[in-house]
Amino acid sequence: MRVLAAMSGGVDSAVAAARLVAAGHDVTGVHLALSRTPLAYREGSRGCCSLEDSFDARRAADRLGIPFYVWDFSQRFAEEVIHPFIDEYRAGRTPNPCLRCNERIKFAAVLERGMDLGFDAVATGHYARLDATGDLTRMYRAIDPGKDQSYVLAVLNQDQLSHCLFPLGDSLKTDVRAEAARLGLSVADKPDSYDICFIPDGDTPGWLTDQLGEQTGEFRDETGTVVGHHDGYHHFTIGQRRGLHLGTPAADGRPRYVLDIEPVSNTVTVGPGEDLEVHHLEAIRPVWCSAAPGASWRGQVQVRAHGTPVGCRVQIAPGGVRIDLETSLRGVAPGQAAVLYDGDLVIGSATICGTDRAGTDIAHAGQPGVDGALR
Repeated sequence: MRVLAAMSGGVDSAVAAARLVAAGHDVTGVHLALSRTPLAYREGSRGCCSLEDSFDARRAADRLGIPFYVWDFSQRFAEEVIHPFIDEYRAGRTPNPCLRCNERIKFAAVLERGMDLGFDAVATGHYARLDATGDLTRMYRAIDPGKDQSYVLAVLNQDQLSHCLFPLGDSLKTDVRAEAARLGLSVADKPDSYDICFIPDGDTPGWLTDQLGEQTGEFRDETGTVVGHHDGYHHFTIGQRRGLHLGTPAADGRPRYVLDIEPVSNTVTVGPGEDLEVHHLEAIRPVWCSAAPGASWRGQVQVRAHGTPVGCRVQIAPGGVRIDLETSLRGVAPGQAAVLYDGDLVIGSATICGTDRAGTDIAHAGQPGVDGALR
């Protein structure tokens, strides 16, 4: 099988490519250049798209004896990932750019070009498991719970999954590093990347300020009383506690959290932690990794990449889903992904557009104005 191995420059993608070579596949390595002006060197273990990473990927490909290319996807990455990320924050939502990158770049743009060039599949170093039975390709959580990446892959549809390979899904990360060392790969001890690749210094608020500017706004408590001022609502996300610098302490002395963000008035509402308790979610734009489920069913939902899944009842509606939680969650923000599971099986994902706290009506904070959205 002709396989296009996406090589980020890290240990995981290098070992994934090595396993495919060992299995006898015709493997070609490709590194994605996602920035026109990449930093020459990574800052610590932040980011994954620097020049240093491309050099590491090339060295790994040379060690494996496979062809290697760099594909420039910087313009498409800016249009499909960076600009929507800014727009989501401008609207008061909290996006996950890794999901969008997987959906639009790594498993759409790369697959599209790879298929056009005659490749049979695209392989990555993501930790998830695939099972192709009959006409259906099912995705499951990885064996290593600490490295499971099914959450950020849950935006993939059946057509994409049927042309994907995840060689590391059955492995522990410690074993992958040991394998890299045995193969003589220079990235064996390279730190994992984290944070947002196009914000390599990790200062997301500062980067957003450069994009959106500063504008003084108000902190208000649940009664509408002004309790402080800030330099822009985009500095905050629902559930945040640190960095508020409120001028007026709570009457009971307890810490306060961000409860709501109103972009139009540049107002951030703060209050006690218990007011963050969420019992119901509404989400739009569902993508079903496995076959579309029935109109109502029970499973689990996860709202963060390394969050704890909770039991739920899911009701399918035109344009979206309603999710009733068996155990409340805290600090869920519009724009986050709700990924649905049946045990280890990934059912699909949808974008959260509203939450119901402590029995209140669904609040569509910063809801996208899209056709078919739940209202």
